[in-house]
Amino acid sequence: MPPVPSRRRAPYRLVLLAGLGLDARSWQRVLARLPADIDASVVPLPGAGLRAPVPRLEGLAALLCDRMGEGPLVLAGHSQGCQVAAAAAGDPRVRGLVLLGPSTDPRLRSPAGLVARWLRTALAEPWWQVPLILAQWARTGPRRMVALWRASAPDRIDRRLRAVAVPVVVVRGSRDRLCDADWAAVLATAAPDGRLVELPGAAHMTPQTRPAEVARLLRDAVHEVEP
Repeated sequence: MPPVPSRRRAPYRLVLLAGLGLDARSWQRVLARLPADIDASVVPLPGAGLRAPVPRLEGLAALLCDRMGEGPLVLAGHSQGCQVAAAAAGDPRVRGLVLLGPSTDPRLRSPAGLVARWLRTALAEPWWQVPLILAQWARTGPRRMVALWRASAPDRIDRRLRAVAVPVVVVRGSRDRLCDADWAAVLATAAPDGRLVELPGAAHMTPQTRPAEVARLLRDAVHEVEP
């Protein structure tokens, strides 16, 4: 009986970044749905899975570059993790960028504006995920979460994306008020090779609530940049 051929491993790796206060658990449902031929891993960072001092955004990007391993790879961030991903996108190992619910819209820098949009988005989220989110926040700690917000919120990700030469996919849920449609369109347009994908009915926590759709988008992003 001839041997069963093994599945071809994709030549590009997939590196994932969690959002503010979240950790690898926020990506578990996506990881479980990725094809076996894609080598995917979550890189924890201060304020997003690690209880460690949070440096400036450039320092976070440098930490990511030190920890993301060999390339070539596709880098995917969620929420606040998108800003770190965009800051690291100039690394020659990065051949593609996927931004899920990217922040921070300059209109959300005031506490009042942020709280109002966050509440509207939270009401659109499935409530079953609340214990999982709270457990991740507790692990990271509120002090680190605030520090990460202060380090990344002032950064103009829209301006950074103008210099990103690799393909960029911006993904938002249609009910996400932390990443409004006009802001997502600005980011997709800012990137020289950018496009926008909207997930109907989803809110902000798409890696947890829409894992099959997110896994499919990530799979496509990896295979689209293969040589």
